[in-house]
Amino acid sequence: MTDALGVIMNGVTGRMGYRQHLVRSVLAIREQGGVELADGRRVQLEPVLVGRNAAKLAEMAARHNIDRWTTDLAEVLADPGLPVYFDAQLTSVREEALKAAIAAGKAIYTEKPVASSLTGALELARLATEAGVPNGVVHDKLFLPGLLKLRRLADAGFFGRILSVRGEFGYWVFEGDWQPAQRPSWNYRAEDGGGIVSDMFCHWSYVLENLFGRVEAVTAKAVTHIPRRIGEDGAWYDATADDAAYGIFELEGGIIAQINSSWCVRPDRGELVEFQVDGTEGSAVAGLRNCRFQHRSGTPLAVWNPDLPDANDYRAAWQEVPDNGSFDNGFKAQWEQFVRHVADGAANPYDFTAAARGVQLAEAGLRSSAEGRRVEVGELA
Repeated sequence: MTDALGVIMNGVTGRMGYRQHLVRSVLAIREQGGVELADGRRVQLEPVLVGRNAAKLAEMAARHNIDRWTTDLAEVLADPGLPVYFDAQLTSVREEALKAAIAAGKAIYTEKPVASSLTGALELARLATEAGVPNGVVHDKLFLPGLLKLRRLADAGFFGRILSVRGEFGYWVFEGDWQPAQRPSWNYRAEDGGGIVSDMFCHWSYVLENLFGRVEAVTAKAVTHIPRRIGEDGAWYDATADDAAYGIFELEGGIIAQINSSWCVRPDRGELVEFQVDGTEGSAVAGLRNCRFQHRSGTPLAVWNPDLPDANDYRAAWQEVPDNGSFDNGFKAQWEQFVRHVADGAANPYDFTAAARGVQLAEAGLRSSAEGRRVEVGELA
């Protein structure tokens, strides 16, 4: 037996909303015949596209054989046949749309940040709790194969006592003068909700918390390395948001994490994001898909001598963590998890409160950068 679940998808004309959420998640779920529940029933997703550009929506709906689209959000929020609302809009307009969806009694799944301030994020969590609506926020990186393998090592006690985490994320986003930028221009305007701290610190919050421990303090430096860029209209604009951030995160248990986030870096690493975890018993390096490890018993002797060539091939001393199974698209995997939460009552730790902790860390990081000091991150009341 297959049940239908109508999903309002707002903001799918954007890059992330279209590629990851519509095509690689919702439509992929539709193609596989829905999401299987604990009792064997299946839930099929029926998307309704919402946005501001009628022409884009109509073309997208025709391309993917989607029956319904609209530019009128209030119309679909009032439809009882559409119990789920998804939001992938600009951060600057998301908060009010989420409030409207809560008032309409919808189950809500949304991109992050959920709000432009911690106050706003906590208000959304309070409203959702009072309304009793299921709510979930994208935590996609926890579903990446590389981080799932890293979690496997951590759960097995491989690291012993974890000492530190070092993360490198980013790539060069073209300025737009001789190659088109591969990210939208709003990302580089603070007035439109842009900035790498507000974007990526929300990710680092849940990655660090779920794999290693809650963030207790942060010291960060946010900068705008590229002051001017060319927008979608071909004109130069001033970049008012930070495009790189360098952070030190103090975690519970004494673990120190250092993460560099940048849209102004040319990667010399295996993947666009990599985390190295060092512990008393072993270390690991995880990216999007792969994870390598080295136990203390296989650690080569390193001696610093700048006068002689180093005989060690350090990378050869690492082993690959095997797949031992198949990994689905991380966005799709969390969509399925949220559908089971809505339709089956399955557990969902990735809610508005979890998202508020991400906004809290982003605010603390920006305050640390502005004031040039360490900022403690308290537990949310």
